[in-house]
Amino acid sequence: MCATEPWPSLAVLLFYALSFFFLAQVLRVIPLGVAYAIWSGIGIILTALVGLFVFRQTLDAGAMAGIGLIVAGVVVMNVFSRSTGH
Repeated sequence: MCATEPWPSLAVLLFYALSFFFLAQVLRVIPLGVAYAIWSGIGIILTALVGLFVFRQTLDAGAMAGIGLIVAGVVVMNVFSRSTGH
């Protein structure tokens, strides 16, 4: 079995804990369905950006269009929905 550095794994655990903590804070103001949609959409976008800038993975037109639709959905929910709690 290959030995690995523990720091990346610890960083992942820390960031997961922080993300769930902040999600719990948001749930005090925004309904669960809306908060989870925004949270998961942002996660998809950030994951794609990490892949692009850190791992030099390119996105094709379909991937960019899909991410654009996710962004559009989050914007529509925040601007036009009365369910977001603001």
